[in-house]
Amino acid sequence: MERRDPHPVTGELLPSPAPPGAGWPGDPATAETPVATTPARVRRLAAGSSDVAELQARISVCRACPRLVRWREDVARTGRRASFADQPYWGRPGPSFGDPDAEALLVGLAPAANGTNRTGRMFTGDSSGDFLWAALHRTGFAAQPTSVAAGDGQALTGLRIVAAVRCAPPANKPTPDERATCSAWLERDLELAEPRLRAVLCLGSIGWDAALAATRALGWDVPRPKPRFAHAAEVALTTPSGRSVRLVGSYHVSPHNTFTGRLTPAMLDEVLLGLRA
Repeated sequence: MERRDPHPVTGELLPSPAPPGAGWPGDPATAETPVATTPARVRRLAAGSSDVAELQARISVCRACPRLVRWREDVARTGRRASFADQPYWGRPGPSFGDPDAEALLVGLAPAANGTNRTGRMFTGDSSGDFLWAALHRTGFAAQPTSVAAGDGQALTGLRIVAAVRCAPPANKPTPDERATCSAWLERDLELAEPRLRAVLCLGSIGWDAALAATRALGWDVPRPKPRFAHAAEVALTTPSGRSVRLVGSYHVSPHNTFTGRLTPAMLDEVLLGLRA
């Protein structure tokens, strides 16, 4: 699963990100999956994805943002935490995870450097994910209360996890240009989900803003002025086909929010259960 490449200067063999089609559990891509290397190619490949599986494969090999590519791969090679030093790292963009026919989407911000960037699954391998998956299990969406690694048997029913940005960013802060480049992937995720979609849950104000921008770009009817983010905030959006979709806000499951009690398990359970209404 893990290969090692020589350092360009020292020749030392360093671990490398998981190559497509190398047997990583749940890897949606193959060696033939087309790679987006520019913002324009992201838009073409996203728009040309015929279904969720094809879209996630293309997302998982994207190389359109040079700063993010360098960062995610540097972490996979040399920036590993000591406790994960002997583990293979995904080191690629995080594809969505969950039910391809879901009636609800959960929009996060971006992968964590030693979470999704290590495990290859959204919100997996860090404390934010531990908090979220426990809630998803309590509310009947997740098969298991924990998500440890790809291939651990975890599954989602009725919900799929996506993100505003698909690569782990330095300091957890993608640039405006990086968010804009990645928006095409989110727009296509929303388009593919729209025939069944009933609700979109946004974790944090960045997820909220990304979802609003994406739905506007798709021609959905979004209230003006722009709806303000708040925990449990809710607004009705209307798709071009006339379907109503609820946009719901939640504080992010970051340690800053969960350790301080700004977001409690009961608060998160309430908004998740509300997605079924």
